[in-house]
Amino acid sequence: MGPVGLVVGGALSVQFGAAVAVMLMDEVGPTGVVTLRLVLAALVMLAVCRPRLRGYSRADWGTVVAFGLAMGGMNILFYQAVDRIPLGPAVTLEVLGPLALSVFVSRRLVSLVWAGIALLGVFLLSGMVTGGGHGGGTSGGLDPVGAAYALGAGAMWAAYIVFSARTGRRFPQADGLALAFGVAALLSLPLGIAGSGERIADPTIIGLGLAVALMSSVLPYTLELLALRRLPASTFAVMMTLEPAIASLAGFLVLSQALSLTDAVAIALVIAASVGVVRTQTATASAAPRRPRRKGSRGSPRL
Repeated sequence: MGPVGLVVGGALSVQFGAAVAVMLMDEVGPTGVVTLRLVLAALVMLAVCRPRLRGYSRADWGTVVAFGLAMGGMNILFYQAVDRIPLGPAVTLEVLGPLALSVFVSRRLVSLVWAGIALLGVFLLSGMVTGGGHGGGTSGGLDPVGAAYALGAGAMWAAYIVFSARTGRRFPQADGLALAFGVAALLSLPLGIAGSGERIADPTIIGLGLAVALMSSVLPYTLELLALRRLPASTFAVMMTLEPAIASLAGFLVLSQALSLTDAVAIALVIAASVGVVRTQTATASAAPRRPRRKGSRGSPRL
């Protein structure tokens, strides 16, 4: 798969995994879901990758710890958000983080135009759930605490993008990702135990948690890490605006959530912006003169 296919595949996996997580949240709460997701994902990744612990500098370890903290913070804040506000608005507010990153690092006016179109679609999509659903919702607007959690998750998402790219350059294969999962799991474990108690150890709950871990963490984060080695962070950040659209598809197929005409228009805008930024990046790369690659370079994206 090319880097674009890796990003789309990861988004599909994480959003369909979110459907399982919503059901599981009724049993163990948001902190319990986060803990199951991160701890089980860490165990799987560490067992599969068996990363070596020696031979890395202090800067390498600082990068992977920062990556793990961003990953853990992103998950903790997001599940706190969807416990208070509907999933659609939560994903919409969260995606503002990657959008802000794409605007910040962009050096081409056309990238700002595509980001603006994506932002318009995101704001239109923010009204796709009106009441009901997990976390409720009222006609008077979103719960401000839930909205603040979602915005905080977006900030952590932007940090995740930055440190994922840096970790991919410093660690071979998915070793850095496995170590970051360990850091994120340690961060969430005390919260999950305090919030869920003995329920978190139920075999059925663990089985569902493993499904969430594989679909929402192991597979998508691995695909994103591989994509970020070949895709500029600004392009990746704008492509993350596909998340609300894919969440709508998962909600329709798994949770029977229908889409309105406004939702369809919003999705079309987001997809158009994502395709546009990828085409712009491809055209720029094709027009640029090729330079000899320095010894040891793996063509990683730079910020």
